Amino acid sequence: MWKWQADAACRGMDSSVFFSPNGERGLARRRREEAARAICRACPVSSPCALFATASREPYGVWGGYTEAERREDIVRHRAAGNPAR
Repeated sequence: MWKWQADAACRGMDSSVFFSPNGERGLARRRREEAARAICRACPVSSPCALFATASREPYGVWGGYTEAERREDIVRHRAAGNPAR
């Protein structure tokens, strides 16, 4: 289940790129999230990472190029369409 993490571009990086500090908002948050997404775009395992975060309902951070808000929106969209939550 976790084997994909061995190939992750973020492996060994400072997690602060992917997880917001308390009180982070606005432009600072968008910049940090875009920096994380840039890493995810070049990552060979971004798809399994995003699937893992969505399936496990990971509440925090950028996983597979998706923010927590984007993952929540995806789950809500699937439920509204009558599909089971991921």
